[in-house]
Amino acid sequence: QVQLVESGGGLVQPGGSLRLSCAAAGMSFSMFAMGWYRQAPGKERELVATISSSERTNYADSVKGRFTISRDNAKNTVYLQMTSLKSEDTAVYYCNAKMFTIFYWGKGTLVTVSS
Repeated sequence: QVQLVESGGGLVQPGGSLRLSCAAAGMSFSMFAMGWYRQAPGKERELVATISSSERTNYADSVKGRFTISRDNAKNTVYLQMTSLKSEDTAVYYCNAKMFTIFYWGKGTLVTVSS
């Protein structure tokens, strides 16, 4: 059974940093493209960043230069390093795994940016 478990969310002040982790199990992790999405209250889920199996990365314009996605295939884990956080980054952050038409989602971790 495939599991994606996010961790690292919490409350942080504007300008602060957080690192999210997503640990995968039950799948051939290195073969999947991995991504982070987020959903703010009252808004649709949106792409934050993705990293392919060959470690090519892609970012939403709103986070370019502030967020960095990376993966460690030996640990079956994908990370999202978030810096210079803003109040508008407040959302539930979801981990996603994708290979062709196969998609898996984690349950999410809440990030709140507030003073």
